[in-house]
Amino acid sequence: MIDADLSLYRLLDPDVLADPYPLYRALRENDPVHWDPFLHAWVVTGYHDVVTVLHRYTAARTPTPDQLDAMGCSELNSIAQVMVKQMLFMDGAAHSRLRGLAACAFSPARVEVLRDHVQDITNRLLDRMEGASTADLISEFAEPLPAIVTAEMLGVPTSDHLQLKEWSAAFAEMLGNFQHNPDRAARVVGAVEEMTLYFRAAIRDLERHPREGLIHSLMTAELEGGRLSEEEVIANCIVIMVGGQETTTNLIGNGMLTLARHPEKMQWLRRHPEKIQAAVEELLRYESPSQHTARLAPADMVLGGKQIQHRQAVIAVMAAANRDPERFPDPDTLDLERTDNRHLAFGWAAHFCFGAPLARIEGQIAFTSLLKRFPDLSIVDGAQLAWRENLGLRGLKALPVQLQAGSNIEISETVGVG
Repeated sequence: MIDADLSLYRLLDPDVLADPYPLYRALRENDPVHWDPFLHAWVVTGYHDVVTVLHRYTAARTPTPDQLDAMGCSELNSIAQVMVKQMLFMDGAAHSRLRGLAACAFSPARVEVLRDHVQDITNRLLDRMEGASTADLISEFAEPLPAIVTAEMLGVPTSDHLQLKEWSAAFAEMLGNFQHNPDRAARVVGAVEEMTLYFRAAIRDLERHPREGLIHSLMTAELEGGRLSEEEVIANCIVIMVGGQETTTNLIGNGMLTLARHPEKMQWLRRHPEKIQAAVEELLRYESPSQHTARLAPADMVLGGKQIQHRQAVIAVMAAANRDPERFPDPDTLDLERTDNRHLAFGWAAHFCFGAPLARIEGQIAFTSLLKRFPDLSIVDGAQLAWRENLGLRGLKALPVQLQAGSNIEISETVGVG
């Protein structure tokens, strides 16, 4: 195969974006550590190599405002000023300091306390859908559920959840795309500036009227005698808000689409709700909400027999690793009872998603409640499914579902423009 056949730029093709797994399989089988000349980056697709990248390669890859000035991209400085302070783009002690302050709010024990509350929010959203013949599962359920939960975790008004979701989708452009689209840059810059003002105002309000929430925890927490600066609090509230929404929205949307495409599996899960934990892990593996992430080589290194130079970019494709037959038997088969399912949907090692316990609980409650409330749920007959153009964060723009009994369906796919 030639370089063009194996380039991740093929994800810009609507047909490839709709089903990227043949491309990932071709990469894994032909060149699992592949130099992509179109991206000027190494693309890694085998499970064990991806784990190595996530474990050993550096996440500190964000250009500074000075570097952007030197490249003639000073209009992006407001984005860089935020991203260089986010734990997602840090390593070592700096990363541990920020993560330690934020992760305490997302421990499995603390998140488990929220289970009943997440169920209440889920019930209220499904109540609004009750009685309708059809619904858009993304806009009416998969987006508002994590947006409301995330707002409450942060300690901001839940009535702001629509605005938070809009900002989140805009900022996610920086996290999931490698293409450089000047038409989108202004939207991201505007969202960052608006979010900065929003969280700065939230901090002022919490100074006057203290209340529980992650923002207040970040404002007041002390670690080794120090506290976070206001700019650090704001930057990490932004990345926590985005991470708390995008992954869970995509988990619910992708998961329900997967179940609808496997109606016998959907019926089995209805009959065996006690298997929901294993089922959610398999849905995460099978249609990973986060497809790939980037790292830099911390030194000259050899990976998969290839010489990777210091500071070269490396793209770790978790979604390809999650279908590596050397790690997962029969990986393209959906097995809701799969054991030994150590997928990479939430990353690995130091940068493993600390919001994973909350996302898992939201997914477990969402799938169980939807299947119980709507026993005849299916995709609307002839629906055109549009995947978001965010190539790293895989999710649907809409998922039109039929809530009442209907005929057999045929799902077609397109990628919308926007």
